[in-house]
Amino acid sequence: MQDKINKLFKAIADPTRRDIFHALVIATSALSITQISNQFEMTRQGVTKHIKTLQEAGLVHIIPQGRERFCNANPKELQEVNKWLKFYEQFWNNKLNALEDYLNNSSTNENS
Repeated sequence: MQDKINKLFKAIADPTRRDIFHALVIATSALSITQISNQFEMTRQGVTKHIKTLQEAGLVHIIPQGRERFCNANPKELQEVNKWLKFYEQFWNNKLNALEDYLNNSSTNENS
């Protein structure tokens, strides 16, 4: 599980990878690596490295067709990041609620 989260965070840590992933999410069909490369000011090789990182995290599936490779986004994998964040959201909500209770009890005790 920890390895999966690490790969996901590594994949989405880079703004170019986030942009590539976003382009694939909003595409109505799979995009070739050439089509993706044309959207960015970098070499095809550079885009391919970013796509490989996204693929290793499970965020992109690559489908070979002839000499070309087509990419599909797999946004479902981001649910793991969401679960990870929800734990900390709950943690901080509990801490803030406890602080609120403490402050409310302190002010009630002072007014008595």
